[in-house]
Amino acid sequence: MKKIIVIPGDGIGQEITASAVEVLRKVDEKFKIGLEYDYRDAGGTSYEKFGTPLTDEALDACKKADGVLFGAVGGKKWDSLPVHLRPEKAIFGLRKGLGLFANLRPTKVYPELINSSPLKKELVDGSDLLIVRELVGGIYFGPRCESETKDGVEQAWDTEIYSVPEIERITKLAFETAKLRRGKVTSVDKANVLAASRLWRKVVNDVAKDFPDVELNHLYVDNAAMQLVLNPKQFDVIVTNNIFGDILSDEASVIGGSIGLMPSASIGELTSLYEPIHGSAPDIAGKGIANPMGTILSAAMLLRYSLKQDDAARAIETAVEKTLADGWRTADIFTDGFKKVGTDEVTEIIIKNI
Repeated sequence: MKKIIVIPGDGIGQEITASAVEVLRKVDEKFKIGLEYDYRDAGGTSYEKFGTPLTDEALDACKKADGVLFGAVGGKKWDSLPVHLRPEKAIFGLRKGLGLFANLRPTKVYPELINSSPLKKELVDGSDLLIVRELVGGIYFGPRCESETKDGVEQAWDTEIYSVPEIERITKLAFETAKLRRGKVTSVDKANVLAASRLWRKVVNDVAKDFPDVELNHLYVDNAAMQLVLNPKQFDVIVTNNIFGDILSDEASVIGGSIGLMPSASIGELTSLYEPIHGSAPDIAGKGIANPMGTILSAAMLLRYSLKQDDAARAIETAVEKTLADGWRTADIFTDGFKKVGTDEVTEIIIKNI
């Protein structure tokens, strides 16, 4: 048996994870994977029950699992809590506790939604890229000072630090992933200015020697940001550091025209976590109108990366594509001329298409 920890979280997290599990049950029935599910709380839901956004018991359960399916956390009702009790702290606790060192965020432009993209059709048609972001190092985790006075002037500072092993680990993952795709890696840095980026580029070049069948090129981050909107089709796998990856992955997510369809995977040393990139959307929670496709596609990534069940993953992805091709739309992607459905209905349609 393969144990999946399901963490619905807050807001629409409850609904979208329920949809993803139903899809997984259908795939399990077809491919005989042997999945079992253990539900845990995190975020505001956990705070309400246990007084903390992430319990030790929940984290321990995740450590022993074959994969973690995560919904979303957060909501205005918890905004006044002290920082260490905010729902978002659950995410940081899971990243640290599971050693989630890499975030994989695919951006695929579906032909059926191409008119929803803010970019011209001819620019985005056929775009299919994956950003591999280093998740536990760099300026977000380096030494910092919130406030100090120097020469009578208040200042604050953050430090960017990367070690060779950290860069090697994320780079190897990017190259291994590219071998499963179109065989091209673009490394993004700021080596013309930053010392940490110069080390990054050196290590990436060293790792590339072990992958002669994968094409490598380098871009400065400012040029990479521009190229994402000028010619996103040129990219296959982008590998970059924590802060650049944070910014570029958000930029890339809108290329496809719908944040509701964007999945992600956070690859860990112990286990890996899979979640949609959108938030908890408490304003529509419980109304049955949330788009579950991002979570369903995240479940497909779980099958592919954690369980090595590529055929099952592809079955889910094909079912989502067929659902869109047949004209079914949830409220967030609905336009005139298509068929509007809610969370449960679109889930049932996807299941029928598997």
